[in-house]
Amino acid sequence: MDYDLVVIGGGAAGLGAARAAREHGVTTALISNGPLGGDCTWTGCVPSQSLIEAAAEGLDFRAAMRRVRASIDTIAATEDVEALNDEGIDVFSGQAQFISPGTLLVGKHHIGASKVVLATGSTPVLPPVPGLDAAHVHTTDSIFDLAGKPESIAVVGGGVVGCELGQALSRLGIPTTVMEASDRLLPGIEAEAGEILRRRFLGEGIEVVTGAAVEAVEHRIDRQLVTVSDGRVFEAECLLWATGRRPVTRGLDVDKAGVELTEHGYIRTDEHLATTGSGVWAAGDVTGLMPFTHAAYAMGRMATGYALTTRNRTYSTDAIPAVVYTDPEIAYVGVREDRAPDSARVAYLPLDDIDRAIVADRTDGYVKLIADRRKGLGHRGGGRLIGASIMAPHAGEMIQPVVLAMTADTFAGRLAQATAAYPSWAYGVQLAAAQLVMEIGGRTARSPGLRSD
Repeated sequence: MDYDLVVIGGGAAGLGAARAAREHGVTTALISNGPLGGDCTWTGCVPSQSLIEAAAEGLDFRAAMRRVRASIDTIAATEDVEALNDEGIDVFSGQAQFISPGTLLVGKHHIGASKVVLATGSTPVLPPVPGLDAAHVHTTDSIFDLAGKPESIAVVGGGVVGCELGQALSRLGIPTTVMEASDRLLPGIEAEAGEILRRRFLGEGIEVVTGAAVEAVEHRIDRQLVTVSDGRVFEAECLLWATGRRPVTRGLDVDKAGVELTEHGYIRTDEHLATTGSGVWAAGDVTGLMPFTHAAYAMGRMATGYALTTRNRTYSTDAIPAVVYTDPEIAYVGVREDRAPDSARVAYLPLDDIDRAIVADRTDGYVKLIADRRKGLGHRGGGRLIGASIMAPHAGEMIQPVVLAMTADTFAGRLAQATAAYPSWAYGVQLAAAQLVMEIGGRTARSPGLRSD
């Protein structure tokens, strides 16, 4: 069997790649060594968002888990074999293996591929911590299969996943401890956001442990003992390990297609998502470029576009947003303030200056926009937006106008000119953007790192 394009991986990136191929009218096959939909549908954003929403609504543990399973079933039905077959995509189940460039083996099937998109994703990884292999430990692959409500849980990892699920599990009535080896929560995001979230967690009764790496785990009959680097020992019925993932490439024999891996095991790609193997592109988590579902889906579509058409633009993550779905949410895009060039200007607006936050009594957070000079024009018109960070109850929605402005490469001041409804959360973005062109409410844009409040 020969195809114009073969996609390996049935997650967000793979589905995006395969569906884009059918839009181009080419023969398409998708090979998946697991349930279609991948991590996002089964163990990632779909169940986690369902759990977060259920916890926010005050559902009990059993009702929340029923919500999780119902959400998975509903969304999975739009991505199953029958649905893809109806779209003209042939689906093969099993481990794909390169025999040679352009030839794949799946079970007993030899598949010829003019072009290939690798989209095999990533999987949770457990570090070699003494005692961990014998402990009652969960990752995102298993936490949503809990049959009963734990008496307590320790979440190891205070990054995005650990913070999201830690808060949701706590709100379901489970005593929760969140542990992070770095000196603050969310070490990859704005320090201010991590501190605000730490205070929020403490106020909700979540125990927060930072600056203490896990050094050993001891399994007891009904609990796990976790020893951290400062000598303290914490107890919990079960553990949720949320410290990292690794790319899935084992068994593919990518070297037979001339595909190289990076030192961390990701598939090496160029600015057009092409690998070092002729006729092979890659997309999603397996590239190590941006580990988010929406980024993976877009990347999959772009990889197909690069494979089948001309490469008239390069792939960039500069204007792709990310959201931490804690309460409050944290949304960010582009350059972080501590990495902004000296020529940049920063507009900052705390939520207690936004009327909607005041009337909602939700004033913990901020809106931050970062703009740099525009070639030949400097900061006229507010300059060119290069980044933003928003912490607010609906930050994931609030950041979208910023993403649009960055994608369109429009003047930052356009965000101030666009009238937002009052009193909406989006009005805060308009007020912040106004600082890039004028003084408003006693505030004006400043240089990076020069907070005055």
